[in-house]
Amino acid sequence: MTCRTQMFFARQGGGTITPEMRRVAERESLPPETIRDEVAIGRLIIPANVNHLKQRLDPMAIGKVASVKINANIGNSAVESDIDGELEKLHHAVHYGADTVMDLSTGGNIDAIREAIIAASPVPIGTVPIYQAIEVAGDVTKLTADHLLENIEHQAKQGVDYVTVHAGILREHVGLALGRVTGIVSRGGSLMAYWMTQHGKQNPLYEHYDRLLDIAREYDVTLSLGDGLRPGSIADATDKAQLAELTVLGELTERAWQKDVQVMIEGPGHIPMHQIEVNVRLEKELCHEAPFYTLGPLVTDVAPGYDHITSAIGAAMIGWFGADMLCYVTRKEHLGLPNAEEVREGVIAYKIAAHAANIARRRPGATERDDALSRARYAFDWNEQFRLALDPARARELHDEALPAEYFKSAEFCAMCGPKFCSMHITREIERSLGMREAQKSEKRETVGAD
Repeated sequence: MTCRTQMFFARQGGGTITPEMRRVAERESLPPETIRDEVAIGRLIIPANVNHLKQRLDPMAIGKVASVKINANIGNSAVESDIDGELEKLHHAVHYGADTVMDLSTGGNIDAIREAIIAASPVPIGTVPIYQAIEVAGDVTKLTADHLLENIEHQAKQGVDYVTVHAGILREHVGLALGRVTGIVSRGGSLMAYWMTQHGKQNPLYEHYDRLLDIAREYDVTLSLGDGLRPGSIADATDKAQLAELTVLGELTERAWQKDVQVMIEGPGHIPMHQIEVNVRLEKELCHEAPFYTLGPLVTDVAPGYDHITSAIGAAMIGWFGADMLCYVTRKEHLGLPNAEEVREGVIAYKIAAHAANIARRRPGATERDDALSRARYAFDWNEQFRLALDPARARELHDEALPAEYFKSAEFCAMCGPKFCSMHITREIERSLGMREAQKSEKRETVGAD
């Protein structure tokens, strides 16, 4: 089979800089040569299926030298299934800043939903192929390696940019997870574990991994090596089951790189704050600095209905310590299928987490927006504050609940402090009385003139 991966081109003699690498360099404000070199060694991935590139994909990158990215999950279920509803979720996810979107549909009409999502999406689309493969097989016990691999190739032809494959959970690992507080919480991981226990055989994706790599090479599908044994409670964090699988994922990473296949590693899950840094260090060490893609992590288990908050706390921390992409969690986590508004809320929570991580990692230009918004805030330029906000509509809506008139868009107070107790208004009055603001403006004009 022909190899058409970004890693393959990056490793050619002298190194080829593809149009996709140039676009990523532009978006990340980095030299194209840096992008090429990082892709060549596997620390950076560009999920860009050759068939999605023919449509409307705008290439992006995930990895060490790139800004921290976020993913939003959408998809139907056996209870709720509607193409228009999923396209609305996609629109919300992309509009509010998701860098990639995963279609986790498990209900009816999966093919049509995926085709519509790929055709409409400018961001990379990921999937978990075992869901549809089981639908084709009719039952998990009837699943075969051919079902899995044929469905992965089918999705690759449709244009899926990355696939979560639970190839690292082995038969001998299952017993390590059975005494946990929450057992196996990954849907794909639990299905694979069930299949192995029922058949008494090894993981078919592990045994037929070379066939999987051949498919990935032909369509440039990035492998997102799934953490089937991720912890689903803080009590299970960083246990033997999780680390046994992570070690195998390191082996599978090297095997993929030998065939020029791009890889990222999926991570926990539920992790208390004091274990977050060590989880990043373990992944980077065991998986040879392959990009790390984490779900949350949730730092406590006691807040159903607010897990977009408990997980965003962990996401900001793990992004700071070196995770490369953060998979959002909505308030519906553990409770139900999120709607479009909950997708919006989850994306914004994770944009905050990723932005905070970029600041902590001192990415070039990371604080420019913060500084601009702070200047607008001190100048009481409310419209500029709204414009610079991660969710301008929500910021304006909350301000206008109490002060909707246009006059208040330049007022030196909001509804919290009123005109007499606003600290910034009082400070500005002090500066005006001392002539400081005019002196600063004059000094700035002189500096600009000298330049």
